[in-house]
Amino acid sequence: METADFLQTLDREGRLLAAAAEQAGTEAKVPTCPEWQVRDLLRHTGAVHRWATGIVADGHTTPRPFGDLPDLDGAELVTWYRDSHRRLVDTLAAAPRDLDCWTFHPAPSPSPLAFWTRRQAHETAVHRYDAESARGGTPSPIATEFAVDGIDELLRGFHARSRSRVRTDGPRVLRVRAATDADGGEGAVWTVRLSAEPPVTTPDEAGEADAELAGPADRLYLALWNRQPLPSVTGDAALAALWRETSAI
Repeated sequence: METADFLQTLDREGRLLAAAAEQAGTEAKVPTCPEWQVRDLLRHTGAVHRWATGIVADGHTTPRPFGDLPDLDGAELVTWYRDSHRRLVDTLAAAPRDLDCWTFHPAPSPSPLAFWTRRQAHETAVHRYDAESARGGTPSPIATEFAVDGIDELLRGFHARSRSRVRTDGPRVLRVRAATDADGGEGAVWTVRLSAEPPVTTPDEAGEADAELAGPADRLYLALWNRQPLPSVTGDAALAALWRETSAI
């Protein structure tokens, strides 16, 4: 996907998130994040948007702390979120293509601008699903290509970092297989090598696997972010349980 595609997705997903939050009400429980109410979801996601906006707008080349969460609720909080989202979209749209700023995980990306646009698109899509789970009804669809990209970012970005807790005492291999057509075609495959060190993921089907997590790309994307049950698990179910228990970001 191109940076412009991620920006368009970010714009749409943030609007959907705000609409769902408004319909649900800020006091509503978030089933996909049981410890949260919608107010927590809005405060968190809006703060992330503002944090990313500052890094991009000011060209920070080192990490910067999150700002304070707003002491707002109800309609005022929804308005604050919409403003946070709009600032982020406008900042990314206006940023130079040769932007130099800090990024925080090693997933392949052609530039810092591409990194932040991609990262915020996935951040917002997952939390949009959270907001729609609080609202109830049929959730908005997730495009297949976007879901495949998000699985790749999660596996080769977040879980390539030293802080990943997905670890095993001895070498184990986990396969992740995303179907990308209605007939359940293979689509995209990753091999995740587990050990006492951070996982090492390659976009291939190399060697034997101890377990495989598989399913349609959109469902697998949400499952790997622990928003839905895993569509299919074959092999050692303990590795699937390990993922559910230790992969939270």
